[in-house]
Amino acid sequence: MKRLISLAIAALLASQLAATAADQIKIGMPMILSGPGALFGEPTLKGAQMYVEEMNAQGGVLGKKLQLISKDSKGNADEAVRVAREMVLKDEVDFIVGTFTAAEGPAVSPISKENKIVFIAPVSKPEALMSPANIHPYIFRTSTTTTIEGRSAAALIARLDVKRVATMSPDYAYGQEVTAAFVAHLKKIKPEVEIVDQQWPKLGEADYTPFINAQLSKKPEAVFSSLWGGHFVTFIKQAKPLGYFDAIKYNFVAGGEAGSIESAKAIGEDYPLGIWGNAYDIFYWDEGPKQHKEFIERLKKYTGQEHPSSWPAIGYVAMQVLVEGIKKANSTKSDDVAKALVGLSVDTPIGRQTIDPKTQSANRGQFWGKMVKDPRYPFPVMEKPVYVDPTAFVN
Repeated sequence: MKRLISLAIAALLASQLAATAADQIKIGMPMILSGPGALFGEPTLKGAQMYVEEMNAQGGVLGKKLQLISKDSKGNADEAVRVAREMVLKDEVDFIVGTFTAAEGPAVSPISKENKIVFIAPVSKPEALMSPANIHPYIFRTSTTTTIEGRSAAALIARLDVKRVATMSPDYAYGQEVTAAFVAHLKKIKPEVEIVDQQWPKLGEADYTPFINAQLSKKPEAVFSSLWGGHFVTFIKQAKPLGYFDAIKYNFVAGGEAGSIESAKAIGEDYPLGIWGNAYDIFYWDEGPKQHKEFIERLKKYTGQEHPSSWPAIGYVAMQVLVEGIKKANSTKSDDVAKALVGLSVDTPIGRQTIDPKTQSANRGQFWGKMVKDPRYPFPVMEKPVYVDPTAFVN
């Protein structure tokens, strides 16, 4: 009798667990949550969590609650693949939204294709991710691209009265691609410019001094950098005491979201005022649409921060695009959602985003501006932030 009761209880628990699983939409999020990249990865996850909580408070999607399962990818392609497989096979997620570095996205994409599960990359910028050879029905991107970012930076430097230009970029896919796009576009729009030096520190470099000194010896008049996150912070703290920015008269254009709130806060008083930086989002976008202002107010309450970070919008928008795809498909099956995402337009906090049917990527731009000290804020901000239309730099 006791054995029968135990079996009955076990069966009841199993059925309850099955019912609970059936009432949930599981979304796996591999994200860099440790090391220098965590400066951006953690707030990206926070934005995704905020969206999930908002949707669940409204009753969920198609009568089901969202469950976000996040795991640290450590910014490593092999680890991203491992946790993505674990999410698919063990956690049985319905979708994947995540990865961060240029190596992680392309590494996880085959997992998505193999298991026929929708994968939305919210951060990974390399063109290789969505190239004709690598694109497949289940991969989508809501970030900008290396081409757009590199060309945007070139357009900024082209305005300066300089002819000797150098670059300082991490030696891996993102750094190589964005720098190549920068150089090619700069030569096209200002052919008299000479690239006098290119430094390639490894990703995660701890000592930038040799690279800084080598570049200073070439006497560039302006520099483009794609160092990002904690890497950019370390570089700045080592470059400023060496007179690096004085030597180039602050003609420094920094990609890699160097103008983000996270970077500005982390560098603090050492931030080299007068350089140009970019960011995916800024809370002080006074000319932004109503939905952006409303998003920022909700973000302030959610995070408890008076000056919220730049990166939560990245996770938020990626989740929003996925959910709108689910709604359009009226299904949680990846095959249906994948078809619904193609050509989908969504009104996001930073404006209307459309998934291009050809590239399966959103028309995502970034903010650019000269970094200055504003008495209203305890850290540097963009003087006159401009949201750069990405379509100007696609072809």
